[in-house]
Amino acid sequence: MTKKQSEEKPAFEQALNRLEEIVARLEQGEETLESAMSLFEEGMRMARLCQEQLHEAQGKIEKLVETARGQVKAEEIQPEELRG
Repeated sequence: MTKKQSEEKPAFEQALNRLEEIVARLEQGEETLESAMSLFEEGMRMARLCQEQLHEAQGKIEKLVETARGQVKAEEIQPEELRG
């Protein structure tokens, strides 16, 4: 990933917060169909971005654990644990 690409993508926390905002707006049911579709599309992009970042973080954690213990030990990480 180039520096420019990383600048265009929001941080995990920003993407997750935006996703939560989108879900809240859609749950209110007050959006027009066109607006709801646009929000849904943005929400899907934010969800995919969060999933990719979590997957990347999990890979890094597994490598750190492998280095520290001399073996691979995949540990399940919950998203809530990463948010702090």
